[in-house]
Amino acid sequence: MATPSVAAQPELPTADPVPVGWSTTAGGGLSRVAWADCGTEATPRLQCGSLKVPLDYDRPRGRTITLALNRVPHTAARSQGPLLVNPGGPGGSGLGLAEFVAGALPADVASQYDVIGFDPRGVGSSEPALDCAPGYFDAPRPDSVPTTAAIERANLKRAEGFARSCGEKYGDVLEHINTPDTARDMDTIRRALGADKISYFGYSYGTYLGAVYAKLFPERVRRLALDSVVDPTGVWYEDNLAQDYAFDKRHKAFARWVAEHESTYGLGSDPDAVEAAWYAMRKDVADDPAGGVVGPAELEDTFLPGGYANVFWPDLAEAFAAYVNSGDEDALVQAYEDFGAAGGAAGDNGYSVYAAVECQDAAWPRDWRTWRRDHWRTYAKAPFLTWNNAQFNAPCAFWPTRSLEPVDVTNDELPPTLLFQATDDAATPYPGAVTVKNLLSGSSLVVEDGGGNHSITLGGNDCLDGYLVEYLRSGAVPRGDGTGDTPDADAVCDALPEPEPQPAAATASANSPAASSAADVADRAAALHHLLGTPR
Repeated sequence: MATPSVAAQPELPTADPVPVGWSTTAGGGLSRVAWADCGTEATPRLQCGSLKVPLDYDRPRGRTITLALNRVPHTAARSQGPLLVNPGGPGGSGLGLAEFVAGALPADVASQYDVIGFDPRGVGSSEPALDCAPGYFDAPRPDSVPTTAAIERANLKRAEGFARSCGEKYGDVLEHINTPDTARDMDTIRRALGADKISYFGYSYGTYLGAVYAKLFPERVRRLALDSVVDPTGVWYEDNLAQDYAFDKRHKAFARWVAEHESTYGLGSDPDAVEAAWYAMRKDVADDPAGGVVGPAELEDTFLPGGYANVFWPDLAEAFAAYVNSGDEDALVQAYEDFGAAGGAAGDNGYSVYAAVECQDAAWPRDWRTWRRDHWRTYAKAPFLTWNNAQFNAPCAFWPTRSLEPVDVTNDELPPTLLFQATDDAATPYPGAVTVKNLLSGSSLVVEDGGGNHSITLGGNDCLDGYLVEYLRSGAVPRGDGTGDTPDADAVCDALPEPEPQPAAATASANSPAASSAADVADRAAALHHLLGTPR
């Protein structure tokens, strides 16, 4: 497309409506963030703190809960104020992301912001932290595909039990674990920081959280950067069905990549044959779980991260080939532990908050016959993730709290905002970003053409990062002319090359500066995606 014009956001003043570090909302009085040094070797200036916020914003003088926060303080003489960051989920901890973002941005930009990480209500180090059913993902689980009535009953019993346990353990807080209340928490954080406005950078579900915050508090938004954009018109049942088709497409891309490297993996040069071998492996572990651990549901969990980021393809292909070619069950179990396992208490917590938020944010079908009809129809065209995703979300059919009306994020009161989207992203398919661009008046969309990864900035693509950095530095956004192959885009970046098989990459890295640079990019992307996890 043609070189876009650039519209710069004017500088906006900051103010201190209350003393710095204090809030006027929690409990109706002044509440401060008590920052304490908690520096690491990588981030010696890191500070940690906590903030009390109302459990119920309709009763601001009632019960409070506690949010865990951290920050990398600005060092520049001129501060651009707070930059809140969120890794997605819902249910993801934001504490690690503040360090990552502050370290990944150029020093001259990072130094202008107080980069603020926070664990949303219910998450991680915030209190109370949800854990509805410890061990819910203990392996092996029932097959995700309900080919028999007995399998279907087993999965529904699990889902209904999870929802019931959540209601019994957290009935006093559960109806307040949702996106609008988390957005209100963000504004309480803003007040506690003494800032008139905040900037915000969110990945994945964090894009929906950011859009909801902007809807509720448009006058408090300074800059808004959203990467891998949730379609807010489909939360959450329709969005999950859309994911099923997109993840199936990415699984086929993985099979094609494995076939292209037949000399390494020995699984054939025909992508259809490679995909058939994967489904044959799935049948094998359904009959006899690998190592007594990896059944079909766990196998899907293991290969799901490959749909988020192709940096994981070499490891996944090695385990796939080892099992198919040599019957190596240990390789499959190790891959599950590395990529698919829920992660103990932290995983249980993240999933509990995921369910609480998604089940309450919007209505889900309460009649399982609707789920059965829709998912068998989808499975016929997209078998890789469809029923696994259905079982992941099935507690929403039995959720014990009322559902909210989804937030209409349509907004014409914002400064220029910046969106990032890969064309072949599976977790947040491309049309959602176009929808949000149209809903947020004056927003600009940067597209990674041909990219299939999720959460694409600060992962090694210098073109994408350049637009993010300039936006955070000056407020400038690209403006396209609506022509070209991607008329919805205001700027287009090429996707990064697909990974090389590990033996080839290791050999090349030892002999080639370019290959070494590619390995560095892969390491950076892997670090980002391990930090973000694999939310749905």
